[in-house]
Amino acid sequence: MFRLRSGTVGARFTILYAVVFLVSGIGLLGLTFLLSGGSMSDVSPAGGPPAQGGLSVAQQHIRELENQLAEVHTQQARQLLAGSLVALVVMAVVSPLLGRVLAQRVLRPLRLITSATRRISADSLDRRLAVTGPADEVKGLADTIDELLERLEVSFAAQRRFVANASHELRTPLATMRASLDVAVAKPDPAASTVALADRLRVQLDRVDHLLDGFLVLARAQHGALADAAPIDLGQLADEALREMSAEVEAKRLSVTVDVPPGTATHGSPALLARLVGNVVDNAVTHNETDGWVRISGSVSEEKTVLVVETGGRVYDQREVDRLAQPFERLGVERVGSSGLGRVHCGRCRRAHGGR
Repeated sequence: MFRLRSGTVGARFTILYAVVFLVSGIGLLGLTFLLSGGSMSDVSPAGGPPAQGGLSVAQQHIRELENQLAEVHTQQARQLLAGSLVALVVMAVVSPLLGRVLAQRVLRPLRLITSATRRISADSLDRRLAVTGPADEVKGLADTIDELLERLEVSFAAQRRFVANASHELRTPLATMRASLDVAVAKPDPAASTVALADRLRVQLDRVDHLLDGFLVLARAQHGALADAAPIDLGQLADEALREMSAEVEAKRLSVTVDVPPGTATHGSPALLARLVGNVVDNAVTHNETDGWVRISGSVSEEKTVLVVETGGRVYDQREVDRLAQPFERLGVERVGSSGLGRVHCGRCRRAHGGR
């Protein structure tokens, strides 16, 4: 049994081919019937009334032969009509199947192009369709898509280089401003307003510094270059992240359980994986409740390495969580201490390592 999906090119091609087959069959059967002697209405029935004045023996014998021939012709015409109707029914059933087969064959190159294009993402723009064959419309379409991918790859690479270079270049003015604040505060008897202003500016400079770090991580992860890849113990990364959050863990009186077996390791970039694990643990602590709990577990097998971070904090709606995949998105109105790049970092680092 075959099924047609309405509104698709394959369905339209199938219907078109089926109609062409069916109309051709009807025309061919009609032409055959006409050439075989037309309709049965022009055949005189056997046993008609005799001519006036009587007939000779020879004439009667000829009339009997004519009647027999007429009966045979009538029977053949009926058989031909019945056979034509059967053939027409068979054609009506077979034509959609033939149309479906032809439509699938015609659209097969397009399906291959569609499948290959779907596997190409922003992180794999170096792939090409590279369709071979005669220079027809299908190959022209594939070559056009390859040219588009090449332009996108160049554009994305330029954007990533700009982000990385801009982040590096902004380090110098930030360091200069930080040094100027230190000099102003280090003077003998600085004014209270100067000290207060310096403290506020240092907080903002720290935020800008953290934001630049995030940009560098994004640019590095998007490049997909893991030149420093090495075996990394995920349990050790989780312990380091918890040590950095120890003050907040104690302030919220969180119950922390770590159950990561030794040897729970994966192969990747130490910096990127540390940022990934650190961000997940940071969220588990920061968005937790007082007297809550955090549980970190891991497992390793031949196919994959798994790290699970669970928290007893608030459960967010999935639509809210999906928003965090976009840069600078935050849940709630609180923006202090967060760059809005954490989940984006996780996504980029995960894709750079082929994880999920």
